[in-house]
Amino acid sequence: MSGTILSLLMLAGVALTGGGVYLLVKKIDRKRGILMVIAGLVMFGNVAIWAVPV
Repeated sequence: MSGTILSLLMLAGVALTGGGVYLLVKKIDRKRGILMVIAGLVMFGNVAIWAVPV
């Protein structure tokens, strides 16, 4: 179950980061783009913390 959750978090992080970069490059909505990139990086950080062996 843990592997599935980590995989879904990685996919969501990629989608958020990619969407945020798209918004920033196209200059559509800068504030939402920055927030999406930050949210994607937070998800990557969470996966990195959870994936560290104890």
